[in-house]
Amino acid sequence: MRKKPRKHPEIIEIDGKYVSGDVKDEMFACDISACKGACCVEGDLGAPLAKEEVGILEEIYPKVKPFMRKEGIRAIQAQGTSIVDIMNMESTPLVKGKECAYVTFKDGIALCAIEGAYLAGEIDFRKPISCHLYPIRAYTYKEVERLNYDRWSICGAACAKGKKEGVMVYEFVKDALIRKYGEDFYETLDAIVKSQMAEGSSEEPPSAKG
Repeated sequence: MRKKPRKHPEIIEIDGKYVSGDVKDEMFACDISACKGACCVEGDLGAPLAKEEVGILEEIYPKVKPFMRKEGIRAIQAQGTSIVDIMNMESTPLVKGKECAYVTFKDGIALCAIEGAYLAGEIDFRKPISCHLYPIRAYTYKEVERLNYDRWSICGAACAKGKKEGVMVYEFVKDALIRKYGEDFYETLDAIVKSQMAEGSSEEPPSAKG
């Protein structure tokens, strides 16, 4: 049996930013007990950093350091609090080409030492915005900012949990979207999504063909 071709997700434009329709069409709710924080360990590159975050990491490192593993500290001492990776982008350094240097482990689960320091009240920077926004990836191409849903097999449990709980991608990263773009942006996106869903539910379902 052939599968019905997947429709290309529509684009939602808000203040010159282009948001993929996948952020409402796909469901997602992180299930760290299942994935064990694999997104901080898997892959060949560290977390992408915004330009201003490079200086922030250097500044807060002394307060983050007590929350880190010795392996991560050694990686920072050797490479710095941030690096320019093979894609010529600023990113967090890795431990021997594997997990992010800022990763710490508890009960076999990868956690962020930066976020640990934030939750302990030591710093007011939660973590790199690219990590906070995940699974949304924000990037600028030809001076146009785009927000796409990043599909990764290691997040299968998160997709299943999102479907079970009815959580759309953009809802899961609400705090991160507000942090980066402001409440007005999120409320506008939410209103557009709900309007589209209401319009879709009012349409008559297609009739079955014999």
